[in-house]
Amino acid sequence: MTPTTPARTDPALRPLPRLIFASRWLQMPLYLGLILAQAVYVFQFWGELIHLIEAVFGSKDALNSLVTSLGYKGTPILDAAGRVTGYEPIARLSETIIMLVVLGLIDVVMISNLLIMVIVGGYETFVSRLDLEGHPDQPEWLSHVNASVLKVKLATAIIGISSIHLLKTFINAANYTEQVLMWQTIIHVAFLLSALAIAAADRVMGATHPKH
Repeated sequence: MTPTTPARTDPALRPLPRLIFASRWLQMPLYLGLILAQAVYVFQFWGELIHLIEAVFGSKDALNSLVTSLGYKGTPILDAAGRVTGYEPIARLSETIIMLVVLGLIDVVMISNLLIMVIVGGYETFVSRLDLEGHPDQPEWLSHVNASVLKVKLATAIIGISSIHLLKTFINAANYTEQVLMWQTIIHVAFLLSALAIAAADRVMGATHPKH
């Protein structure tokens, strides 16, 4: 007969440690709020996509809505002194507008991915296990996630989002000042350096405290 393994029992905690440990459940409303924020992004994504499709079929209202949301302006109208007195109306959907809208949709998707990473990874790391072992839809990254890995992944995701924003700004550079372009570039570089510093610190800590 093979010996049976005794069932594991949770050690009894004293009242104060039990209360402190149970306080992690206070994060539950925060993660539920992020799920609602995810729903808002889904609504925004489909709203922008529907406006884009309507604009393709010639809807002026949809085109105006896209142009307003993008902050895009037509060719400037100059007076005799060379000052901008207005902008020519945008009569049709251009390749630049389509590109800006698509980049905006990609931006929404990347932020949504960031939210999923925070919701699922944060809950698994700081609140309670999801018990997804063996589930066919278990995210690959979740099997080895911890606080350090989560920080690096979040920093990488933020760099991707910042890159999309910077690309949108450069495509629409005519409608921005040089100061705005410069500061967006500097902020993006700061994000990149911060991510490299976080990854380097995680590597050093991993070498100092190797896994057993």
